[in-house]
Amino acid sequence: MLEIKGLTHTYPNGTRALDDVQLSIPKGMFGLLGPNGAGKSSLMRCIATLQTPSAGSIQFGDIDVIRQPEALRRTLGYLPQDFGVYPRVSAYELLDHLAVLKGISDKGERKDTVETLLAQVNLWGVRKKAVAGYSGGMRQRFGVAQALIGQPQLIIVDEPTAGLDPEERNRFNNLLAAIGESVVVILSTHIVEDVADLCPRMAIINEGRIVQSGAPLALMRELQGRVWRRIVNNDSLPRYQMELNVISNRLRGGETVIHVLADAAPDAGFEAAPGDLEDFYFATLRRSRKPQAAQA
Repeated sequence: MLEIKGLTHTYPNGTRALDDVQLSIPKGMFGLLGPNGAGKSSLMRCIATLQTPSAGSIQFGDIDVIRQPEALRRTLGYLPQDFGVYPRVSAYELLDHLAVLKGISDKGERKDTVETLLAQVNLWGVRKKAVAGYSGGMRQRFGVAQALIGQPQLIIVDEPTAGLDPEERNRFNNLLAAIGESVVVILSTHIVEDVADLCPRMAIINEGRIVQSGAPLALMRELQGRVWRRIVNNDSLPRYQMELNVISNRLRGGETVIHVLADAAPDAGFEAAPGDLEDFYFATLRRSRKPQAAQA
């Protein structure tokens, strides 16, 4: 179990990236959803001991993460948004080098580890190819392999599917789901569908604050019978946004479809929508921004 209490972080320029974050994260896949700039990466960096928070505590089992960063690193697997690789170094060689850095000094044990991981992430056939020449999806799978060195009990993946094509994204998500059965895996992303597909528990972060948390299915039930949709023309969109609680507008087949949160259909032109996790996410963000918008 990962316990985060009162976590706050303010950068030297005065920007408050995290504001009293409280989270309890059990074993399994946990989704952290939020828009760009919401504080996801700052939170992941604090958990991964890459930066020390201004206040609060992080406890992973018996490890006080802030006071014992080295102890946490021994059981941590981390895949950041961007990671560099050595040019002209093969996947096998690079993974072997990273295993040495992770403390696997025995050559036989290291060989077994590297070969097992490359097979697990489906890169065995291209193990002799330089990682710098991999496609985006292949590089992400290599990133998972390096994060799994040493059988970590806490794994953090930060925006792992951004930029992947649908086939690679599906392959990557299947890999994450298999990994997340027995350890704590935190999936930090702005892609709602990834969380809906993978995570039995989740939280939404916005402007450095946790604004909602729980099980996706339970959270979606809060919207049951309260989401309505309608096709509108672009000229009338501003009026609907001003008069109704429009939680999203999107193009579908070249037409603009709005989703509105209301206890009853706003007018005869609306039809009931099932209300999915994306609707809940947008409604939560809109609600969390309202107080500050009113003060402006």
